[in-house]
Amino acid sequence: MEDKLVIAGKAYGSRLIVGTGKYKDFDETRRAVEASGAEIVTVAIRRVNIGQNANEPSLLESLPPSRFTILPNTAGCYTAEDAVRTLRLARELLDGHALVKLEVLGDQETLFPNMPETLAAAKTLVAEGFQVMVYCSDDPIVAKQLEEIGCVAVMPLASLIGSGMGILNPWNLQIILDRAKVPVLVDAGIGTASDAAIAMELGCDGVLMNTAIAKARDPIRMARAMKLAVACGREAWLAGRMDKKIYKASASSPTEGLITPKGKVA
Repeated sequence: MEDKLVIAGKAYGSRLIVGTGKYKDFDETRRAVEASGAEIVTVAIRRVNIGQNANEPSLLESLPPSRFTILPNTAGCYTAEDAVRTLRLARELLDGHALVKLEVLGDQETLFPNMPETLAAAKTLVAEGFQVMVYCSDDPIVAKQLEEIGCVAVMPLASLIGSGMGILNPWNLQIILDRAKVPVLVDAGIGTASDAAIAMELGCDGVLMNTAIAKARDPIRMARAMKLAVACGREAWLAGRMDKKIYKASASSPTEGLITPKGKVA
């Protein structure tokens, strides 16, 4: 049975989205992305060349748009104006590409999202025809506001960008998941495969990560681990876990037909 991630009307086989920064070179980036099985790769327009620097190697030579959906993002933007300008440039570089990732940061130390600026940028971008996947705080009210603006996916943080701390507030994520009518993907804070699996077991539609793979001792092997973790977590959520019980043990094998101490069959 097919179980696809659908974003802005397009179906994807993988629920893992990976970033392209922090690798030692474009070759390692390519090998990690291929090992991850990701079909969507996100690119920081302000930091990675996809054609804006004509005399430098382009990431698109290693990850061609014919094979991958390129998701330009606004990493490094601290105002709505900068974010909108960056994505307009991305659309020109990618021949009218509409699917984008919006993030407007609050400060350079924590990289926590600035939600008032994010909301302002989202309104402008949606009005201009962009399909906006948006990085946000794990505030259920703000997540709903972004959906109502017209964002095609909301992407609450699990913990701070690059922290590797995993999911610190699963309860807020659950509220967002319960109320959202668009895909919800955990973005930021994933540190290892178990974090990704937990996000999927909560019911998230997908996971986006970069540092957890790029800064692992073996990025290629970690990329494979993340691929498996996301798939396993999704399968567990679809299967439905058993209820948790305290002090109510039940035998895992049948109790009928057992021989009692008196030799009788129960």
